[in-house]
Amino acid sequence: MAAEQMRVTKSADEMTKSTNRLRPLLRLWPWLWRYKRVLLGASVALLVAAAATLSLPVALRYLIDFGFSAGHSQHIDAAFLAMFAVAAVMATATALRYFMVTWIGERLIADLRAEVYRHVLTLSPVFFETTRTGEVLSRLSTDTTLIQTVIGSSVSIVLRNLLLFGGGLVMLMVTSPSLTLMILLMIPVVLVPILVYGRKVRRLSRASQDRVADTSSTAQEVLSSMTTVQAFHREPFETARYARAVEGAFGTAVQRIRSRAILTFLAILLMFGAIVLVLWLGAQAVVDGRMTPGELGQFLLYALFTGGALAALSESWGEIQRAAGATERLIELLDTPLALQVPARPVALVAPVKGEIRFEAVDFAYPSQPERKVLENFSLHVRPGETVALVGPSGAGKSTVFQLLLRFYDIQGGRILLDGQDIAACAPGAVRESLSIVPQEPVLFADTALENIRYGRLDATDAEVEHAAQHAAADAFIRAQPDGYACFLGERGVRLSGGQKQRIAIARALLKNAAVVLLDEATSALDAESEQAVQQALDELTRERTSLVIAHRLATVRSADRIVVMDQGQVVASGTHQELLAQGGLYARLAKLQFRDA
Repeated sequence: MAAEQMRVTKSADEMTKSTNRLRPLLRLWPWLWRYKRVLLGASVALLVAAAATLSLPVALRYLIDFGFSAGHSQHIDAAFLAMFAVAAVMATATALRYFMVTWIGERLIADLRAEVYRHVLTLSPVFFETTRTGEVLSRLSTDTTLIQTVIGSSVSIVLRNLLLFGGGLVMLMVTSPSLTLMILLMIPVVLVPILVYGRKVRRLSRASQDRVADTSSTAQEVLSSMTTVQAFHREPFETARYARAVEGAFGTAVQRIRSRAILTFLAILLMFGAIVLVLWLGAQAVVDGRMTPGELGQFLLYALFTGGALAALSESWGEIQRAAGATERLIELLDTPLALQVPARPVALVAPVKGEIRFEAVDFAYPSQPERKVLENFSLHVRPGETVALVGPSGAGKSTVFQLLLRFYDIQGGRILLDGQDIAACAPGAVRESLSIVPQEPVLFADTALENIRYGRLDATDAEVEHAAQHAAADAFIRAQPDGYACFLGERGVRLSGGQKQRIAIARALLKNAAVVLLDEATSALDAESEQAVQQALDELTRERTSLVIAHRLATVRSADRIVVMDQGQVVASGTHQELLAQGGLYARLAKLQFRDA
């Protein structure tokens, strides 16, 4: 009894899965409905083309029964003219349908790519901790291309063949009800393998897209780290790893192709086998005088239309299944919730922002490691215009302070205030506009030096950009480039040294001119001469602004207004350099290690 109940439950689950199989494609409707006029035009053209196609067998019937009969030869010219007129209408309607449907496919994918990309850019670092960049790129390229092919071609073909199949069945019934009944009895024999193998094709299509995404992720990761790969001479290793990913994708694709081939073979064989049987019965009816030759010819054409439409449906079904899988993957991206709790009605920061920062008993653990608290009961007060340095061993939580202030994550306890306003109640973008950051590993875009610096403030003039570069000690080496500020820096700034990239990033932060400056080892990649020049610019920048500085080299923060020593997510000491040396403890030990040689 229990086994029987399990079988019934499993059968119900399968029916539910079958019902939901194409549901992802329905999610595309809001994008399609934006262009309802074009959809209407394509639908009219589709109906006209189908009606013209279904009218051809009727013209053939009258041509056979009357045009070739004695005394009715005058009907031949009229019949052929009518057939040509029908063909002209069909050609015009088909061309219009092709243009409009293909246009809709291209427009849909353009909108979908833009919307998915926009949504991905709003996701917090939590998403990218568990999702590879290559996976996202694969969905934006491979999956959208597949959907475009289906929406711009396959769906139109499916609708056309559904009309031909339905209209053909009606006309078959009108022509010969008895022979049509025989065809209807044969339809389940054709549909069963289509449904069975169609389900398998969909599973394999999703798996195939995932394997393609794996290859993209592997290639993207390696190509963005070529210097490391070549420095360790791991080209053979990475080549073999990529080859394994490609072979995995190929193996899954072969399974999908094999299933589709079996599906097509069975559908065509069973369908035309049924048609041949029914036509044999029709030939017997003509011999017995129960049908005219014209009626048999008309029935033959409608049977071919119906059978051909069913065969085309079986062929297109696999493409529809693949598009459903690709759509499902894209919708997963669109449905990825924002990790941040953004208020529906955010509170505006009072302008101008003064830069007072408060961390009040903040508790925080990264979502990927919720059991490990990075900050625990962390409190810190930074007055407007004050320069505070955060020092401590690796893993103490210094960079986490920056990430929470930038509103990349939600905290689990406490509050973070900017000018007395809880940043959790503000729009993340408004909070980030009040901050400038110079990261430890500067990120440059594949653009010119001018545009990379202007990224700090998009409406800045060229003169303002150059002024910022001068204060960051970047003007001299930029002008030494072949095209000066118009010099293309290469992907991720590969044409610059580490120190030069750092100075570009500093110039970008200077240009933004925000109330709060975050410096994460901002001078770590500079040589002694450049560091001195940049430090002077940073001193000028931080003199009138609130500044938080992360530094492992204590020599760079000795002049800070206050040094906060962190360890295991808590503040363990605070004071000036001399005060902390006098107190002993962690800071004194770190200073002793770093200044021992001096």
